[in-house]
Amino acid sequence: MNLTRRIASFRYAFAGLADLFRTQTNARIHLLATVCVLVAGWYFEVSRQEWLVLILFMTGVVAMEAVNTAIEYLTDLVSPQMHPLAGKAKDVAAGAVLVMAIGAVVAGLLVFGPKVLALWP
Repeated sequence: MNLTRRIASFRYAFAGLADLFRTQTNARIHLLATVCVLVAGWYFEVSRQEWLVLILFMTGVVAMEAVNTAIEYLTDLVSPQMHPLAGKAKDVAAGAVLVMAIGAVVAGLLVFGPKVLALWP
């Protein structure tokens, strides 16, 4: 693949992310949560291992939200009328985001919980 096509592929990926954050409220909420986690991680001086866990979950949640949005777009394209299977596809994709987000919250509690509790005398 030549360099021009490689650069174009990155441009399409960034356009997809721009669409995600411009059109999806939940993606913007995840982005805000990511910023909060980054600030908290800096404030509490989390370890390299803790950063690894936090980064994996932060990127995982946003990636799952992107996949969910892509599935919703594709489902709307191939099934513009209401169909039970189209609804199930959307529900399962949304459920995947929920599972990842719950995992992220648990990881956040495990990383930040002891640090926040240590602030109390």
